Amino acid sequence: MRHLMNPLDFTVEELDSLFDLANDIEKYPAKYAHACEGKKLATCFYEPSTRTRLSFESAMLSLGGQVLGFSDAGSSSASKGESVSDTIRVISCFADICAMRHPKEGAPMVAADKSSIPVINAGDGGHQHPTQTLTDLLTIRSMKGRLGHFTIGLCGDLKFGRTVHSLINALVRYPDIHFVFISPPELKVPDYITDMLTEKGISYEEVIRLETCMPDLDLLYMTRVQRERFFNEEDYVRLKDFYILNKAKMAPAKKDMLVLHPLPRVNEISVEVDDDPRAVYFKQVQYGVYVRMALILTLLDIDIETMESQHGKE
Repeated sequence: MRHLMNPLDFTVEELDSLFDLANDIEKYPAKYAHACEGKKLATCFYEPSTRTRLSFESAMLSLGGQVLGFSDAGSSSASKGESVSDTIRVISCFADICAMRHPKEGAPMVAADKSSIPVINAGDGGHQHPTQTLTDLLTIRSMKGRLGHFTIGLCGDLKFGRTVHSLINALVRYPDIHFVFISPPELKVPDYITDMLTEKGISYEEVIRLETCMPDLDLLYMTRVQRERFFNEEDYVRLKDFYILNKAKMAPAKKDMLVLHPLPRVNEISVEVDDDPRAVYFKQVQYGVYVRMALILTLLDIDIETMESQHGKE
């Protein structure tokens, strides 16, 4: 039995197999419609979530399985003081696999240690969000045809954004990637990340204005610049419009550049960009369902080919 706590829990080769499976699910959904019949997914969400929780539930239902769980800590026994360790022991009696989101870093790891079923980290505080990273990688691979050999710009809150940190750590395993970090100095990427890139000999640059690098990018990963991260309102007002992507800023970009965003967005991407074929953030949501379906099958060790041959014999 294995769990998913961190995007790096899977080797590059294992990720290739996972993404191949996700792409097969995309092409032949009917083939997988009964793969998890009789199986239950528990969604244990100790903090609010829309996309991630519903994506997991959609994934399991699309596989023919069932879902149960809670959508915030107040509607669980955590409100009575039950520990994560005890909760997962109980959940293990009801379900076959668990997706857990928790505000405390490391809580899903504690659960995995005590669990008798596979546990997926669906986000733990500001630490990891591995299924978002798998979604990002699948989107890039599916739409670019490769992982590696590109220039990627990451824009917005690069200091606190867990999706950005996870994606950088995952991408460094692929060849010939150049990172462009686009942020105000207050929200620049942490030193431990740039130190890691330097140590690995991976090229990067840091810029403040989005316009300066737009023509060079193969991918642009947008995130929200949050007012609450600034020390004063003056700095926020001075910089906030630098990071609103609109048609004018898209004009000098390559014809095949892709714009990704982990969502939710507020105003960092103008709605006028939504109709641009290079804007793929809503396709990204759909890829999130496919990759979670593939992950559930992988962690439950369900081999669809074996299942089909057994049904054929019956």
